Amino acid sequence: MQQQSIPWFPIGIWLIFLASLGLRFWGLGRFNVLVFDEVYYAKFANEFLQGKYVFYSHPPLGHYFVALGIWLAKHFAIGNDIVNNLTGSNISTFSYRWMNALFGSFIPLLVIGIAYQLTKRRSFALIAGFLMAADGLFLVESRYALNNMYMLVFGFLGHFVVLLALNRQSWQRWLWLLLAGISFGASIGTKWNGLYFLIGIYLLWAIACLTHLFIQKSPNSSTSEDISNSASFSTPLPRLSQLSLPDLSFFLGVVPAVVYTLLWIPYLNLEHQPHFFSNFAQEQEQILDYHNSIKDGPKVHPYCSKWFTWPLMLRPIAYFYATARNTTETVPITPPLPAGVGKVIYDVHAMGNPFLYVLSCAAVIVLVVYLGKNLIQWVKGDPNTGVIYNASTWVLVYILLNYAVNLLPWVRVTRCTFLYHYMPSSVFAFLALAWVIDGWLHSWKTHLRGTGITLIFLVLFGLIYWMPIYLGLPLSNTEYSVRMVRIDTRQLPTWVKEFFPNWI
Repeated sequence: MQQQSIPWFPIGIWLIFLASLGLRFWGLGRFNVLVFDEVYYAKFANEFLQGKYVFYSHPPLGHYFVALGIWLAKHFAIGNDIVNNLTGSNISTFSYRWMNALFGSFIPLLVIGIAYQLTKRRSFALIAGFLMAADGLFLVESRYALNNMYMLVFGFLGHFVVLLALNRQSWQRWLWLLLAGISFGASIGTKWNGLYFLIGIYLLWAIACLTHLFIQKSPNSSTSEDISNSASFSTPLPRLSQLSLPDLSFFLGVVPAVVYTLLWIPYLNLEHQPHFFSNFAQEQEQILDYHNSIKDGPKVHPYCSKWFTWPLMLRPIAYFYATARNTTETVPITPPLPAGVGKVIYDVHAMGNPFLYVLSCAAVIVLVVYLGKNLIQWVKGDPNTGVIYNASTWVLVYILLNYAVNLLPWVRVTRCTFLYHYMPSSVFAFLALAWVIDGWLHSWKTHLRGTGITLIFLVLFGLIYWMPIYLGLPLSNTEYSVRMVRIDTRQLPTWVKEFFPNWI
């Protein structure tokens, strides 16, 4: 009898998912206060349940999910051991946080799915999922009633479903594209910058169509359909050229727009106004005016940061800080202890895994150089052979294009921005790092395989080492200071401070 091989791929997926789920739900009710922007989102969600109209600075889908979490926890008596009335009602901290934690737990799975559909390489998919699960910023954002997770889940779900659609034909492809359009509409219906996920697909489609036209005009060359369906190709991305402009316009244009509009109905009904579309247009204008009115700089918010500081995480955000005399005291203590009295520090910083951020930033640069070098060689050489026939080229274009599409629009934004605006781009940076590590692990050179393994353990070490900062676990003054080393930049010019990390 032939011995059955161990199903490492599904086992790895389950381990990553369960670890993500456990880290997000462990001690979720810790700190019985409103943390950071929970002062908005948790309150708005509770007021929505009470039928009160309040102006939101973002589209309403994120608030719906927080409200659903509160309603379910209340009616099924889930996690009601720690309660407060900071939202205007007596509800538990668990009730307004658990839905976000659940959504955040699925992001590593979506990244695994995207990586696998891009390449059919299980090792690349598992490495990408592991890196995603090892990031601290996603962990912190998942544990509080904030709205970034919903935008990210639906945005990456849209990408995953588009890749699935490219492997289907006829009505099955249309069905998957319809689901993709719904997902993109939901992402934009949470935050407007969810639109960048959709723009990335548009640009990839344009590249695929231009490549198809180039191949058709090249003498003695295969058609793009032949290349897309060739056994030598392990990525579905060239098949984007098979989508007609009417198909793309309807499924990834009309459908997201309709979904986005429909998502406003429950919220606008709170106003009890008869003219939906005029109210809808007014809300869009108010949101735009609100964000245009926000200024920049430390006077607006002490943790404002420029887009170019995000890849190296120079300005993470302090979400919670409190001290206590010992670990048995409940925090936060009111009034706060005088400076120097507290022996135990509880700190939650919205910061990524430092090793993961530095390595992924380096990986993006490596991929840019590698892709640029190959394109130059292709232009100088035979146009009928080269990078456009190489599946790895398409994967690199997917990663780098979506990284840029989600980052570069922030260059022109003048309002106060934060590190969490980098989260969509960071996922594509993690995919870049996973691509590099996976390539090294499959190399015949021993030192490259050793380097790949070392980087994986370095990222894991970073997650464990800064875990108390992500989860708000008690630390002594010494334990805290070695994790959050401070540099005194008070005497430096403002423009110089932007290049100094405020956490090391």
